[in-house]
Amino acid sequence: MSVSGLRHISKIGVEQMGDLADSLRDAAVLRLENLDTDILPPAVAIAFTRAAVADDDANSYLPFLGLDTMRMAACELVGQHSGNNYDWKTESVISAGGLSGILNVLLATLEPGDEVLLTDPTYVGLINRVRLAGGVPRFVPLRPTVAGWQLDAAALRNIDPAPVSAALLMSPSMPTGAVFTQADWQALTGFCRQADCWLINDAAMERILFDDRELIHPASYPGMRDKVITVGSASKEYRMIGWRVGWVVGPAEIIADVARVSITNVVCQTGIAMGAVAAAIRDPGNGVLDSARELQDRRDILLDELQDFSVIPPHGGWSLLVDVSPLGLDAASASQQLLRLGKIAATPMINWGTEHCANYVRLVYSNEPVSRLRGIAARFQAALQ
Repeated sequence: MSVSGLRHISKIGVEQMGDLADSLRDAAVLRLENLDTDILPPAVAIAFTRAAVADDDANSYLPFLGLDTMRMAACELVGQHSGNNYDWKTESVISAGGLSGILNVLLATLEPGDEVLLTDPTYVGLINRVRLAGGVPRFVPLRPTVAGWQLDAAALRNIDPAPVSAALLMSPSMPTGAVFTQADWQALTGFCRQADCWLINDAAMERILFDDRELIHPASYPGMRDKVITVGSASKEYRMIGWRVGWVVGPAEIIADVARVSITNVVCQTGIAMGAVAAAIRDPGNGVLDSARELQDRRDILLDELQDFSVIPPHGGWSLLVDVSPLGLDAASASQQLLRLGKIAATPMINWGTEHCANYVRLVYSNEPVSRLRGIAARFQAALQ
């Protein structure tokens, strides 16, 4: 029997679908279930990593809070996007991946029973980490429209800010690909000021934007520099999933607490990886914008192919959602049929928010090229119609 603290920690679904797809050993299966990518990491990062394997300094616990070069690069990046200056010595700490950083921040900011504002739908791994840290998810809806997902500003105005100690927000959001507009961020930062709470900005995909959208950083709004904690990651924008490097940048007082949690939790980061990520961040040829354009091309193919199905267009990120309820199906059944009859691995969105998420399956387009995505409509029709 599990301990009580795990009572509300749910499976994410991706692990089950990934194992099932692997077991088929069928190259014809479209792998649209998880956030792997076939877009290569920056060449400078690969070269740096190869050299670091033989570097004794990289085979070390020290420094516990991350390499100086990595902390400097993280502060430069967040400063560039937010228009603020950050002291790398007191306002940054490196984590063993972005989600490790998220958990460390939650453990450093929440008391048991504190509410955390999240969008609905959102990545179940974020929901689970809120619960693991003793927090209570409080959802503000993202509304599906033919033009894409939109923040429900009216619902946000009806949420009592008093119990909310943090807002854990992501733009582009996962799994929806929702991108907050200026008006959305104005409403969200206004809520955080009213609640006098932290805004934890999951910046893992902040530059993976489509249709000429521009990056908007919440710490750029008046009065938000000392309320925003930015958590970044090398996994998505830099395509460096296996390096397991993330960063936390924010006000010195809270970063000191995050550092205490970090040392107690994972102790240190991957020594041979940090320098490579720092090099990638500073490399003008890191391919962040090129890969975003490639992902937009893949999104466009899926939107064109699946126009006869209820697809909500993403405005950024690596994935989109298909509403299968108009077909008389739930996500679990649709996911099974897509794999069995269409050779498509797609994850059902059960537990990725409130009950309505069971209407959606997620398609991740980061690991399949345009050439393999063409013709997916026929697979959908064979499986679902």
